[in-house]
Amino acid sequence: MLTDRDRWTRRILELDPVADHHEIYRISAGYEFPWDYRRALEFALFRTYCVPTISALLAATGEFRDRPQKRYDDTALLMGELTAVGYDSARGRDALRVINQMHGRYAIDNDDMRYVLCTFIYDPIDWINAHGWRRLTDHEAIAAFHFYREVGIRMGIRDIPTDFDELRAFKREYEKTNFRFAESNRRIGTYTMEMLAGWFPAPLRPLVRAGVRSMLDETMLNAFGFRPAPAWMSRAATGSLRARSAVVRRLPARRRIKFAWDPRTRTYPGYPEGYQPRDLGAPPPPDTLDEKWKKRTHAAHHDPGRTPSDPDR
Repeated sequence: MLTDRDRWTRRILELDPVADHHEIYRISAGYEFPWDYRRALEFALFRTYCVPTISALLAATGEFRDRPQKRYDDTALLMGELTAVGYDSARGRDALRVINQMHGRYAIDNDDMRYVLCTFIYDPIDWINAHGWRRLTDHEAIAAFHFYREVGIRMGIRDIPTDFDELRAFKREYEKTNFRFAESNRRIGTYTMEMLAGWFPAPLRPLVRAGVRSMLDETMLNAFGFRPAPAWMSRAATGSLRARSAVVRRLPARRRIKFAWDPRTRTYPGYPEGYQPRDLGAPPPPDTLDEKWKKRTHAAHHDPGRTPSDPDR
């Protein structure tokens, strides 16, 4: 029997997961699972650092070494803008311009871009189905796919399948082929783990580091060269997530929307007055950047203010 706790589920099921994908994704990420989406996207980013071509570029820019918190906050805020107001709104287009400007400076392989896009779709689905207070509905999973597919098109990413299962198969095959140890993986993973640990008092940081490692699967640990967390930490982390989901399941439906940012964002305190989308993003590449990472031409730079012409749209 559906109760008031299911009010957002009822609304989601009234909508079309293709035509109404942004509204469904906004409800799912903003009302039903804001905490889960934030945690899932943190670990989704960790997955991308298991790919040497991705981690090597991130290491070469120096941004994760010098400004890891700003990189984290910028990513959360830019994606939060797209979730909150949509990719075709004025602020959404501004956010996409910043994203495209940053990516347009570097020679990034299209498959690497497709893979990162995949992690934003499938890692939250897997996380919520394993740790959330309820499983995602098919409407929510399909809506997330279409939401990020449209974002990917506006980022100029090519060859994004139109089928949910086909893109997931690409993700699995890509990881099988590209996850392997590299020193750059270890460096970027360590910078990110130290940033997360830095949110807590010093005596708790060793536990935080172990807790992060407990949430990484074996292939990720091997790609980073990290030692596994103690077995008791893995059990404690899983138990804590299970306990949290049991509590949240008994809470009333959320009445106020909450996304991947809040007024406590460390780099830009005081949302919404603290920043505009154009204020976000990384500076131009350093002069010392190896030529192999530099974009040879900006002719393919995608303007999100224009209507995408992708024939698969």
